[in-house]
Amino acid sequence: MKTALITGITGQDGYFLSKLLLSKGYEVHGLVRRNSQMSYGTLRSLDEETFKKIKIHWGDVTDHTVVVKLINDVKFDEIYHLAAQSFVALSFTNPQVTYETNIGGTLNVVNAVKEFSPKTRLYFAATSELYGKAQTKPQNEATPFYPRSPYGVSKLAGFWTVKNYREAYDLFMCSGILFNHESEMRGEEFVTKKIVKGAIDVSRGKREFFEIGNLNARRDWGYADDYVEGMWTMLQQPAPDDFVLATGENHSIRDFVDMAFKRLKIELSWEGEGVNEIGKNKADGRVLVKVNPEFFRPSEVEDLIGDASKAKSVLGWSSKVGFEELVNKMVDYELGAI
Repeated sequence: MKTALITGITGQDGYFLSKLLLSKGYEVHGLVRRNSQMSYGTLRSLDEETFKKIKIHWGDVTDHTVVVKLINDVKFDEIYHLAAQSFVALSFTNPQVTYETNIGGTLNVVNAVKEFSPKTRLYFAATSELYGKAQTKPQNEATPFYPRSPYGVSKLAGFWTVKNYREAYDLFMCSGILFNHESEMRGEEFVTKKIVKGAIDVSRGKREFFEIGNLNARRDWGYADDYVEGMWTMLQQPAPDDFVLATGENHSIRDFVDMAFKRLKIELSWEGEGVNEIGKNKADGRVLVKVNPEFFRPSEVEDLIGDASKAKSVLGWSSKVGFEELVNKMVDYELGAI
């Protein structure tokens, strides 16, 4: 039986990856940051039988002693390093915590593998935010990086740390440059979840309208369950490498809002520009969506779209769930329909 450690197991990707690895017969371990509520995050959405199969270790990736002891004691076959301060907006207000977690935590994990478990295969969760002010379109493994946030900068440091250790010490370490991937398990602080919950609240009369940031930002959105399969497949290859995972199409934040309301049988019409743009109910003219400049980033990432040709060719991977189905899944989950 293979053993796998998932750092950041309580997040969206940890939920889907845990299910995938357990279905493949792995012994799954999760590193969970201790908190006052002793919260297991998304893992509590697993059925009880599945949840009980996961071996939980309390600790933080920024704690060198904890990371070293765990990796030295178990010597995992595979490690999926997902733990991060992954909220881009927070990285602007608290860059120190972002750097300590995303750079320091990654260094702890990578160095512990090098020193105590060099046969372990490691996956590092990189991000399309590495491209930031994208220099070419679409973006692939050869596109120059240009991060536009402390989060993006910290993840770029992690990416180069993994690549350097792989080449310097002949370790099996991969980075997945994953474009935006969402699901019903997405955290409350992320814009897609805010849109879904806001649209539902408005449709139920709980709110008159909800506010959003940059409606023109475009992202390549896929479904998280598809993407964790790509993570696993990277670690099954004969040699380590880095791969972009993406759908190859992108949509604006406005498109996401439109699609969420469409699922709720409300059609929007848009008026105005920039911070004065509003979304109205086409049927009765009520304003349901407003732009709030407070939600804009200090430096925006306007247009990301990925080219996953290499992953398709080498890994046999491709995204299966389309944009409309993804939004529908998120809305239906919140409505309690699934």
